[in-house]
Amino acid sequence: MKSILALLGILFFVTSSFSQATEEDKKLASYFDAWLEVYLKDHPTEATSLGDHRYDDRMDDFSPQAVAARKKHTADTLVDLPNKIDYTKLSRNGQIDFEIFRDSLIRSQWDDKFTRPLERDPRAWNGYISDSVFTLLVQSTVEKTRGVQNAAARIQGIPKLLEATKKMLKDCPEIFVQTAIKQNRGSVDFYRKGIFEIAGETPQVSVLTEPCKKAAAALEEYQSFLEHELLPRSKGDWRIGKERFAEKLKMELDLGFSADELYARALKESERVKNDMAMIARQMWAQTFPGKAVPPDDAAGRRLMIQLVLEELGKKHGEAKNIVTDAKNTIAEIKKFIEAKKILTLPSPDRCDVIEMPEFQRGFSTAYLNPAPALDPKAKSLYAVSPPPSEWNDRQVESYLREYNSSMLKILTIHEAYPGHYVQLEYGNRNPSKIRRVLYSGVFAEGWAVYTEQMMLDQGFGEGDLSMRLHQLKWYLRAVTNTILDYRMHCLNLSDAEALKLLMEDAFQTEGEALGKITRSKLSSCQLSTYFAGRVVFYRLRQEVSRALGDKFDLKEYHEAALSHGTLPVKYLPELVKKQLIK
Repeated sequence: MKSILALLGILFFVTSSFSQATEEDKKLASYFDAWLEVYLKDHPTEATSLGDHRYDDRMDDFSPQAVAARKKHTADTLVDLPNKIDYTKLSRNGQIDFEIFRDSLIRSQWDDKFTRPLERDPRAWNGYISDSVFTLLVQSTVEKTRGVQNAAARIQGIPKLLEATKKMLKDCPEIFVQTAIKQNRGSVDFYRKGIFEIAGETPQVSVLTEPCKKAAAALEEYQSFLEHELLPRSKGDWRIGKERFAEKLKMELDLGFSADELYARALKESERVKNDMAMIARQMWAQTFPGKAVPPDDAAGRRLMIQLVLEELGKKHGEAKNIVTDAKNTIAEIKKFIEAKKILTLPSPDRCDVIEMPEFQRGFSTAYLNPAPALDPKAKSLYAVSPPPSEWNDRQVESYLREYNSSMLKILTIHEAYPGHYVQLEYGNRNPSKIRRVLYSGVFAEGWAVYTEQMMLDQGFGEGDLSMRLHQLKWYLRAVTNTILDYRMHCLNLSDAEALKLLMEDAFQTEGEALGKITRSKLSSCQLSTYFAGRVVFYRLRQEVSRALGDKFDLKEYHEAALSHGTLPVKYLPELVKKQLIK
């Protein structure tokens, strides 16, 4: 009862702060609603992902006129926003929402000008080709029959979409196309058979059958285009360069320090974490290798010691076919601990489903959390886990399983689901601000998820198991090294061989995981930096609030306060949480 009352108190504080909205706040909310109405109509597949199902039967229009109109809508809104809304008359919450909205429009323009994903990256089209239909069927509260009918109508637009895709793609980096080729094979399989299993339909009598046949045939032709036309002429550079990287990172993170400063912080933190890992590995050495001499106490010896202990511990893993079941089995244990230790109030009802990552989504990460849509918050959230790629040999599969061994899988589930992404984004969907729900911050989401990994063990999860702590530190070192890799790949022209050495020797990653991370660093820019950057803010804020409150500090109250303001840019978090908790 006490925990429920505490959560209700947090929610009352946040809700009441929004209920005291000024007239200008209400004008901003209405203005955003009007903007969003146009945006969703022009982006029907994104409307589906956000939980607005009025346009589920439509595919996006990529005619030159439609693309130009969408860009004009963004530009016009940027000019119109400060003229229609008086920033000085907004409440502080209103000002924050105004800035989030404005900055999102600026980032959109920047991407159109410099990143140009629909022209340079065939993977960007997967959101339309497969994800838009997959999400419609598995993550919606729409009645099933209607959902299937909408899917069938949307699928009919895929052949036309692919024609637009082939016309728009140019100047692509080779790695983008290679990854798209692998993912498109999964899309073909999805429309040939996978979709019927997901929808619970019989192919012989389903309304999906004919549209899927045409879509699969069009995707087969598209596969040929990717392999034989686009790939040979894909000579574009995946690196965005130091200047663009700094600009993008500033827009994405907006933390008050530069890309160079974040890189310097990551280098320093990397050394600290490795020292902690060495201390734990030394404690485990005699038990892990009885009778064997401890390596020399120098940099090379400590690295070897950590590596050997991790390699031995990695042998305790499940089978590739059971990785999803193993992930499910960790959840009950983690949730029981969260409730017993009063970490925070868990969402009720629980709407998180653990699934095997569809083939067409693989090749980018091992797991993801696709949250319930902002505009349809009662829909399911999906915690997707990827088995090793089917084309890998036995050695690569074993490497993968050692990386995601029994201890590491628990850390992964903490990060992705409880109390990480799933729990945090469920809290975010309760926030009264539609701007914060729709335009949520990935830096906030990743920062919270990384913060929870250490926090859970600090509170006793794993009962002091040194293997668990060593793997938690290794997982955190991965987040830190992500920032180093991100910067060096895009700003310092790091080679693949140098990147492999960094990941395997300095971050103790297995070969399979390291190779996947190198590919990911090429497929994205700045996103890998969000984990460490966000965690810096959460960890620092926790220390500041704890010191200010002393014995009155309540961890559960702090967590719920930190999550109650929505998934907003982390630069606002200290201001809002301190105002709420420090009287």
